[in-house]
Amino acid sequence: MQKGEILAKVGDLGRRIAEGAGFEMVHLDLERQRGCWFLRIFIDKPGGVSLGDCQAISEQFGAEPDSLNLIESSYTLEVSSPGLDRPLRTDTDYLRFAGRLVSISTFEPIQGRRHIVGHLRSFESGIVTVVDEKETEYAIPRQKISKARLEVEF
Repeated sequence: MQKGEILAKVGDLGRRIAEGAGFEMVHLDLERQRGCWFLRIFIDKPGGVSLGDCQAISEQFGAEPDSLNLIESSYTLEVSSPGLDRPLRTDTDYLRFAGRLVSISTFEPIQGRRHIVGHLRSFESGIVTVVDEKETEYAIPRQKISKARLEVEF
């Protein structure tokens, strides 16, 4: 089975388990590091995720992929929170975190810049609007964003 197929099937399973327990599955990753496979599930909920939450989802997820023969080789399962500097990956993320401080990198310059840090003002019709500390407004087409994440505000 190809990696994409595995991620799709494990993703369906992970979403079902996470949502059933009151969490959102934010991201799923399967990668090989130092000769070992790692299956990483990132979960979130309003108010944040505790270590106990991660443990509970890990236990619920347990051996499901094994019993369904989704992953043919051995792997390590890791369940964690996306962190305070969580990546923004979906349209829903851009809508949900309006008003928050974000860091965005683009494939090509937007108003002369490829890296923009500012407050996420809005997301409409595929355009992410960010205002930096100098009150400069950037209208960034979503498809031109290579990487976006929340910034930690103190």
